[in-house]
Parts: sequence; C-alpha cells; structure tokens
Amino acid sequence: MNNDIFKFRQFNVCQDFDGMKVGSDGVMLGAWAKGGNRILDVGTGTGLIALMMSQRFPNAEVLAIDISEDAFAQAGRNVANSKFADRIEVRHISFQDLSVANRFDAIVTNPPFFIDSLKNPNQTRNLARHTDMLSYSDLFHSAKRLLANEGCLSAIIPSDYKDRFVQEACICGFFISRMYGIKTVERKSVKRYLLEFKLKRSDIIETKTFTMMTHDERSEWYKNLVSEFYL
Repeated sequence: MNNDIFKFRQFNVCQDFDGMKVGSDGVMLGAWAKGGNRILDVGTGTGLIALMMSQRFPNAEVLAIDISEDAFAQAGRNVANSKFADRIEVRHISFQDLSVANRFDAIVTNPPFFIDSLKNPNQTRNLARHTDMLSYSDLFHSAKRLLANEGCLSAIIPSDYKDRFVQEACICGFFISRMYGIKTVERKSVKRYLLEFKLKRSDIIETKTFTMMTHDERSEWYKNLVSEFYL
C-alpha cells in the first residue's frame, strides 16, 4: 500500500501533506465518540474523524475545521473524493473564530496537547501537536459557546496531560461523563484516555480500561471498536 494513502472500508485518506498522519488515536476517537445530527470535528487534519463520524451517523451534517491551510486542503480533497462529500463541509478557520447559527450535538477533537515540550522544526506538525494556537482553555471556552445544552465533547489525550485537560474542562463548566483508559499492552500503564464531557453533570461517570493488543494481535475490544473501518 502507498504510505501516503490509508485505505478504510468506505473511504480512503490521502495523507501526503506534512501534518499529522493517520494513527490509532484518531481512529479510536472516531470510532468511539458519540454523534448527533450536527457534528463538529476540530483540528480535522486529513479529515479522518469527520469521515468516520459521517460513516457512523448517516443522517449527520459534519463540519470539519482546521487552522492549517495544508490540512484544510488535504481534508477537502479527502472529503471530495468520498461518498460523504454532500454531508461534510471543510472550513479553513480557527475554533476561536468559528460562528454558527445552530449549535452542535457533538464536538470531536484530537487536540494539540503538548504544552511545555520541545517543538518540531516542521511548523505544520507544531500546529497539530502543540497548544500555542489552541490552548485547553480556548478549546473548552469555544466548545461551551458552540455546543448544544444536551451535547457532548469527545477527545483523546495522552495520560500525562489528562489531569490538566480535565481540570480545564471543569473550570470552563464541563463535567466528565465517560473516561476510557487505553493501554497498548496489558503489562503497561495507561497511555491514552478517551474522554467525554457534557455541560450537565452525569449521575454516573462511565469509567473503563481497555488494552489494544493481546498476544501480539489486536484485542477483542479494539477489533470490535474499529471493525467497521479497518480492511
């Protein structure tokens, strides 16, 4: 397979620009996040999550945004070449500047998470990975402005940044409703967290831990999660 084209069951993702490539984080989030009739993908990159959400929620209208001009162009091509093109709009705009007439039922983001770490010389990758242009505070304040009262925000965050991310969410008036810890293999500690937030407190926070690999192959949980996407 051409490394610049990642093939899924119902769409292909061309990833020949210099930003973030298709990876397990984005695939897990796109397969896990709740949707609705109006879905926003923040920092869409290649358009992967917008395409996945369109596949999972066939009645949804999806808006995919990115501040990177390269990512906007890449996502636009991937969407245009998919069968979901009539339901996905791609816009070159920051989350902070976005304004819409109707709020979203679901906001999904694989956000920039590095705060105090060494930067990559590649500016496009920096936009995708570092919080300079979209801080945690800006993310949650913008989400609060654009999310419907009954809606939810879903994200995936490295374990090292989870506490700071959740703290900022709480400061901005969000409540955590689901939290899945993800291990690469059973013997290791949690590497990533799939997190879901709402504007109303949940009676029960769904908290689980899963492993991606068992005995050198995908775990049953992971296979079931991504079965509708991977070839």
